[in-house]
Amino acid sequence: MKTMRLSILTAAVAAALSLSLSACNTAPTASSAQTALATRASQVRLIEGNWDTFNRSRIENLITTYGKFSPNYNPAKPPYVVFDWDNTSVFLDIEEATLIYQLENLRFGATPGQLDKAVRMNIPAKDFALKNAAGQAINIDKIAADINKSYTWLYGNYVGFAGDKPLSEIKKTPQYKDFIVKVRFLYEAIGETFDHATSYPWVTYLFAGMTEAQVRALAAETTLWQETQPVESVKWQSPAELPGAAGVVSISWKNGLRLVPEMKDLYNKFRAAGFDVYVCSASFIDVIKEISSNPAFGYGNSADRVLAMELERDANGVIQPEYRKGYAQTQGPGKTEMIKRFLVSRYGYGPIFVAGDSEGDQNMMQDFADTKLVLVVNRLRKATTDVGKFSKIAVDTYKKPDAKFLLQGRDDNKGIFVPSQLHFKLGAQKGLALPQ
Repeated sequence: MKTMRLSILTAAVAAALSLSLSACNTAPTASSAQTALATRASQVRLIEGNWDTFNRSRIENLITTYGKFSPNYNPAKPPYVVFDWDNTSVFLDIEEATLIYQLENLRFGATPGQLDKAVRMNIPAKDFALKNAAGQAINIDKIAADINKSYTWLYGNYVGFAGDKPLSEIKKTPQYKDFIVKVRFLYEAIGETFDHATSYPWVTYLFAGMTEAQVRALAAETTLWQETQPVESVKWQSPAELPGAAGVVSISWKNGLRLVPEMKDLYNKFRAAGFDVYVCSASFIDVIKEISSNPAFGYGNSADRVLAMELERDANGVIQPEYRKGYAQTQGPGKTEMIKRFLVSRYGYGPIFVAGDSEGDQNMMQDFADTKLVLVVNRLRKATTDVGKFSKIAVDTYKKPDAKFLLQGRDDNKGIFVPSQLHFKLGAQKGLALPQ
C-alpha cells in the first residue's frame, strides 16, 4: 500500500510539473502573439491630429484589411494609393505659390522673346472674363504686350539677368510691379475664361529656359518661404503710372501654403503597411517631385512615383514652353488616362484608395472598380460637380460601416484640417459640410 501511495504521489507531482512546464512554454507564445498584435496595430494607427475620427478609423481599417499585416497580402501584387497634391496633400496650391515666389524674386530662365512666347501659348484672342480697374475688356494681346515691355526692361537692368541693378533696387520700379501683377492677373484671367485644358498647363510654361534642378530648387525655396508667411488674402495692383495697353489691373490671391501633418503621416503609414504610394497632380512634375520626395518636408515619397504636368525639354534638359507630346494633361479625365497608362498597366488593377479635393480629381475618384475608399478634402465644391456629389454621399453615409466616400474638413483661416467634415472659409467663423 505504501508503495502504491508513493507511485500515485510521484505521478501527481509529475503531472503538476508537466502542467507547470506547459504553462511556462505557452506563456511566451501568448505574449508573442500580443506583442505581434500590438506591433501590427501601431503600424496602421494614424496620428490623431485633426482627423475626423470616423475618417481616420475607416482608413485604418483599409490598411489593416489590405496591408502587409493581413494574411491575404501578396507582396508581388501590393495595393497602391493615389493622392492629389494641391489642396489635398498640402494646404493651398504649390504651383500658385511657386509662381508668386518666382515673380517676387524674378526667377526666370527665359529671354524676353521666349517669355513672350510662353505667355501667349495657346491662349485664344477673345476678351477675358476679368476686366481692368476701369471696367474695360482685356485680351491676351493687350496684356502680353505690357508684360513683354516690362520684362524686357527688367531683363536689361536686373543683375540676375543682363543688367547690373540689385533686386532691392529693381523692386522699387514701376516696371517690376507692372510685370509681377499682370502675370498673376493673367493667370487668374485665363482660369476664369477658358477650359482647364487651356488654363492648367499655362502656368508651367513660365518655367521655360530652366532645368529640372533649377525648378526643384525654386519649389523647395517656395515651400520654406511660404511656411513663414501668414495665412491670408493678398491683393496686388499694377502701378497707375504704367497703365500700358491693358490698363491698371488688380488681383487677389491666397498666401500661406502649409504642409499637412496628417497627410505626411498617412503617406508614411501606407508605405509602412506595404502599399505603393503615388501622387497625381496638375502641377508641374519637377515641382511635385521636389516637395513630395525631399526628406525635409516629411512626405518621403519616391520622386519616380509622381504623375504630373510634363513639358518638352531640349537635349540639355532645358524646359520648353510646349506640352510634352503623347502625354495627357494630369487633370480631369487626363488623371485617369495617366493612371491607366502607367499604373494599371503595371499592376493589373486600379488604386485601392484615392484622395483629392476638386473637379480635377473627380474622374480618378470614380473610374476604378478596385477603389475601396475615396477621401475628399472639403472645399465646398458645387453640388453640380461630381466631387460635390461625392461630398454629399459622404455626409449621407457618415459613420456607416460601409462608407466609401470620406469628407475631411479644414479651416482656411489657419491652413489646417479640422476634426469634422466642416469647411471654414477664409474669414468665416462658422463651418459648413456642404455649400448653401
